[in-house]
Order: sequence, then C-alpha cells, then structure tokens
Amino acid sequence: MKKIFLVAIAVFTLISCNKNEENSDANVHITGDVKGLSQGKLYLQKIQDSALVMLDSIIVNGDSKFESHIKLDSPEMLYLFLDRGQTNSIDNSLPFFAEPGNIKIETTLKHFFADAKISGSKNHDLWKKFDSINSKFRDQNLALMAKRLKNELKPNATTTDSIEKAYKSLLTRKYRYTAHFAATNGNKEIAPYLALSEIADINTTYLDTIQKSLTPEVAKSKYGKMLNEHIKERKTLEVQK
Repeated sequence: MKKIFLVAIAVFTLISCNKNEENSDANVHITGDVKGLSQGKLYLQKIQDSALVMLDSIIVNGDSKFESHIKLDSPEMLYLFLDRGQTNSIDNSLPFFAEPGNIKIETTLKHFFADAKISGSKNHDLWKKFDSINSKFRDQNLALMAKRLKNELKPNATTTDSIEKAYKSLLTRKYRYTAHFAATNGNKEIAPYLALSEIADINTTYLDTIQKSLTPEVAKSKYGKMLNEHIKERKTLEVQK
C-alpha cells in the first residue's frame, strides 16, 4: 500500500513538473467562466498571415470554468471560439485584446458574445470604448444600405445623390474619429491595430500622424511594425501612380 502511495505521489509530481515546464515561458494567464456550458470545447486563436491559428484548446466537461497559459510577444487581438457541437448557432466567437498579465473572461452559453465581460487588459478596455462609438457608425451605415437597396427598386436620382452624400459624410466622420482615437492612445497597441484594421486606406498623412504618436515600445510591437510596413507600401504605390 505504501509503495502504491509513493508511486502515485511520484506520478503526480511528474505531471505537475511537466505542466510547470509547459507554462514556464507563458506571460498571459487567462481564466474564465462560460455559465451554462457543461460540455464542449474552447479554442484560443489568433490571426496569422490572414488565417486563424490555434494557440490553445480547452475541453469543458462538467465545469464551466476554464484556464489557459499562453505566450505573446506583444499585445494583440485574440479570439475565443466556442465549439457547441451540433448546433446552428453562429454566436461562437469572442474577440478580445490580450496583453501580458492576468485576463479574466466571463460570459454565458446563451449569449456568448453579448454577455461577455473581460477584465485585466487596458488595450481591451480602450477597444471597447472605441467600439461603443464605432457601433453607432455601423448602425448608420446599415440604415443607409437599406435606403440604397430600397431606392434601387424604384430609382430616384435625387434620393441616390442624397444617400451617396450621406455615406461619404459618414465615412469621413468614422475615419476622422478612428484616426483621432488612435493618435491620442499612442502608448497602447490598440493605436496601430485600429489604423490597420479600420482605416488602412485612409490618407497616409493620417497614418503618419498615428505612427509618430506611438511610443518606442508600441512602435516595436507586432502591430507597430505592421503599421510601419503598411505605410511604406502605401507610399511606394503612391509614387508609382
């Protein structure tokens, strides 16, 4: 009996050591709870070369709480994907701006995206602040699209002109707001991320302003380097025209 006990202790110690070794270089500790989820899989993903790449997979079996340890060279947008099994639900993806440290994700199975509460990331807090305004631009854009489709059924030149003017005005306001938000938050990786994901085709003068606002640390981050390369490519194309 004593031998069995000693063997069990040895195996447990070995497993613990292996887990510690696996997490030794991790700098992001993610904990969370998907209330209502008793069985399923969670996938932690990021975008790399225009494709989703899996960073970690978590099996949920009886306990809705989960945990993950990953390593990030710099803060970046990640995606928590929920595999519900056989279901037609499209509410399966939860984007969040991860950064080194402890991040907590709380949500529900019923409203995976809408009920999400994420803490521990200053970049994510800023992204949510930005998105609260950006969502209004999206709603206005959808309303204009509906008007455009309705007008196409019974074309009216005056209405068409009015819709196009409203769309250009909306786009200008959205781009200026995004550029200003990014430039005033140059000490966070959210700045180059927004420049790349929301206004990549804006006049390079605005992109230059955002780039100049970046702190040295942010400029060396993943998105900081990507923004620098993007500006170079844009300017090269402008010279060729």
